[in-house]
Amino acid sequence: MSVFDDPGLFGRLWAAGYDDGGTNPDPAPAVDFLADLADGGPVLELAIGTGRVALPLAERGLTVHGVDASEEMLAQLRAKPGGDQIPVVVADMADVPVAGEFRLAYLVFNTLFNLVDAERQADCFRNVARVLSPGGAFVIETFVPDPRSFDSDEQVQVRAVTEDSATIRLHRYDRPAQRFIRQTITFDADGVHLKPFAMRYAWPHQIDEMAQQAGLRLTERYADWHRRPFQADSPSHISVYRAE
Repeated sequence: MSVFDDPGLFGRLWAAGYDDGGTNPDPAPAVDFLADLADGGPVLELAIGTGRVALPLAERGLTVHGVDASEEMLAQLRAKPGGDQIPVVVADMADVPVAGEFRLAYLVFNTLFNLVDAERQADCFRNVARVLSPGGAFVIETFVPDPRSFDSDEQVQVRAVTEDSATIRLHRYDRPAQRFIRQTITFDADGVHLKPFAMRYAWPHQIDEMAQQAGLRLTERYADWHRRPFQADSPSHISVYRAE
């Protein structure tokens, strides 16, 4: 199945060692920010993964629910203390197949862009709006696309070289569709190992339009979890949308 058609592919390929990845940010600032907005809960995490955010929120006494398409990611969540107490639906996060009224829903660490179709991103907003309580918040964290980072249709990067292995990363961009496919290839004594990945990126004003069409309004935007002001040159944003 294509990387563009399988929502659980990322988890199957990357779950092992995901929490140990050097590119994963410290979740503590996100947890502090979200706990402040939770208003007592309950809260919903889309793409809950290994629970790096959900478990600290649950430790603060909040009732946390989750959605994730990857059984491999969820196996790691359930193996952690308290992880088997968090109810999780195994499904495509865009469908938001849960009942409730949630005071807070969130989708962090660029994961909105893992929905590689513009319509599915819009579906996600509509379905989140359906399960938020009046005045409830939907928090999105993504990078702000920088056209300079995809000024060529194809890119090749050397990621690691040792005496025993070499890892390269290749990108191919589809700028009209605002998406890319990335392949991380490792060569070692055991052969060739492929880890594909894809994203459909969007600028903040495009995300705002999706939210507005779903009946959500932007109430806050920051450059980071520490609530630093968002500027025109900010590389990322934390956006808070509220249900009417």
